[in-house]
Amino acid sequence: MTKRFFLLLWVGLLSWPALAQFRVEVSGVGLTQLPIAFALFKGDDTSPQKIGAIIQADLERSGQFRVVTPPAQVIDENTRPDLTPWRQKGADSLVTGSVTRLADGRFDVRFRLWDVVRGKDIGRDGHVVVSADLRLAAHRIADFIYQALTGEKGIFSTRIAYITKSAQRYDLWVADADGENAQSAMTSPEPIISPAWSPSGLQLAYVSFESRKPVVYVHEVATGRRRLVANFRGSNSAPAWSPDGKTLAVTLSRDGGSQLFTLDMTSNAEPRRLTQSPSIDTEPVYSADGKSIYFVSDRGGSPQIYRMPASGGSVERVTFSGNYNISPALSADGRWLAYISRVNGEFKLFVMDLVSNATGPVTDTNADESPSFAPNGRFVVYATKVQDREALMTTSIDGKVKARLAGRGGDIREPDWGPFQNLGN
Repeated sequence: MTKRFFLLLWVGLLSWPALAQFRVEVSGVGLTQLPIAFALFKGDDTSPQKIGAIIQADLERSGQFRVVTPPAQVIDENTRPDLTPWRQKGADSLVTGSVTRLADGRFDVRFRLWDVVRGKDIGRDGHVVVSADLRLAAHRIADFIYQALTGEKGIFSTRIAYITKSAQRYDLWVADADGENAQSAMTSPEPIISPAWSPSGLQLAYVSFESRKPVVYVHEVATGRRRLVANFRGSNSAPAWSPDGKTLAVTLSRDGGSQLFTLDMTSNAEPRRLTQSPSIDTEPVYSADGKSIYFVSDRGGSPQIYRMPASGGSVERVTFSGNYNISPALSADGRWLAYISRVNGEFKLFVMDLVSNATGPVTDTNADESPSFAPNGRFVVYATKVQDREALMTTSIDGKVKARLAGRGGDIREPDWGPFQNLGN
């Protein structure tokens, strides 16, 4: 069973029109936002990508920053600016920089971050990239600024994967964390579902129906090479990686009924069965420490989220609010559980604090699906409908900060947020 299979089994398949729009919505953060200003980057007006605008949009989307309207000045990273007018505008920090096209066609992108209040240089860095990586350079600069000013790691240079259906064509897309720069990893006339990033960010597991039945592939993002990892009798679905990348949890119906199994990704060993129940057990996801697996089961009469040891064994129910809870996702720090709950016929994204068990909705939409945490645990990406139009959205775990992401045309489904990556990846 997959997320879409689970919805099909109980409520029918949702199909929504396309949306490809970027919009930032920030609410409820008030005075917690950090005032930041941007000088015009030298050379940015001739760059194929507007570096300053990308950095600014990243930081605004986090909800942690308020952009101060700047004086119209071009200031590169080598110039010490007069910080007085920026201080008078209410800015606490200032970003300056430059974009220079090199003789070999690459671009040298540099920046400098200033503490406007103290008049100090906070830090500087640069990236020499080809034109296709200009957006990545901007995202990495935004990550640097975010971490320097908040003390937490930024997620702007991470990637998301998602599925679109347009007519009879299915695409698996890999895009920047803002939804831009989407690249098709695979196209098929048959359904593709349940993309899942490996912990390294170099591979995607997914389910394909190209052989007229659901089977699981692992796809190398950089090369496009893939291998078939689960093609057993019946259904093969809902892949989920262990934190060390050595194991893939899947849902198989090879023995009759949908049950959870694990696949050893380092060998060709037989799948190891984890659950033994007459019910539907599906949608596994590993805890951050790899010791537990959360999953969905209707063993209690309706779909709820349960937890068990990663090696199998005693099962413990996790969700008790409502009679229909599916699509579990866990934050990297192990504290937060996101899931979809059906409330009065509406599908809403809920977040549970696994320490206190406090839980509640974090969206005001009614057709949410497929939550996935950002690697810093602060945000969740999900698919939904906004004003009867399809959208990829992100929300903070408290629901106060929301952003609508860009998305390719078609019925957008099942986003999955990738991990932090090394700069060389």
